[in-house]
Amino acid sequence: DYDKESLLNRFENDCYDALKQGISVNPVLHSFQRTVKKYHIPEEHISAFLTSMKKDLVTKCYDNQRDAQEYIYGSADIVGLMCLRVFCNGNNSLYDDLADQAMKLGSAFQKVNFLRDLKDDTEILGRYYFKYINLNGFDEAAKMQIIEGIEDDFREALKGLRRLPGRSSTAVYVAYSYYLALLKKIKNSPAEEIMNKRIRISNFRKLLIMMKSVIMVQLNIIR
Repeated sequence: DYDKESLLNRFENDCYDALKQGISVNPVLHSFQRTVKKYHIPEEHISAFLTSMKKDLVTKCYDNQRDAQEYIYGSADIVGLMCLRVFCNGNNSLYDDLADQAMKLGSAFQKVNFLRDLKDDTEILGRYYFKYINLNGFDEAAKMQIIEGIEDDFREALKGLRRLPGRSSTAVYVAYSYYLALLKKIKNSPAEEIMNKRIRISNFRKLLIMMKSVIMVQLNIIR
């Protein structure tokens, strides 16, 4: 019930002011502006992210692929690119080589989140991020069409993940493995169940996924 638009606009102004001044009394924005400057994150990445966040204030239904992809680009693909700037730490050639795969991974994560949160997004927020989902419902055919696209994103992203430098490959592979396991669970759950509850991975299984992922990276057998 708060004035969300005013609050978001104020946050955006504070963010750009922190970048300009090199300091912020907001500790999160202060840390962010330091990271932006240290790793030369382009301002257009930040602008694209905030643009997608603003869309959540007004856009409820993404009924065509182009609009949905624009939203995902700003809310997820860009996050992948910003993280990649940090991981590559000045190696612009490697960044350019891995940029497409980084965006694919961002897209995959975001789309899995959409499926996981389908109940709340549609029933509480009234948002529809996939053109295959509408007020008429969500069935197995729609579920599989969405999942096939996400699986393609994961396959492409893995190619780049294998080439990430240093410790970043371990961290990203843990996240990759978790989201892939979540996607598999969603795939094996009936469409009706996905619409009626939030699919999740147990904490114990999360721990196993993390341990297995770390070992696989150590042994250089990422797959």
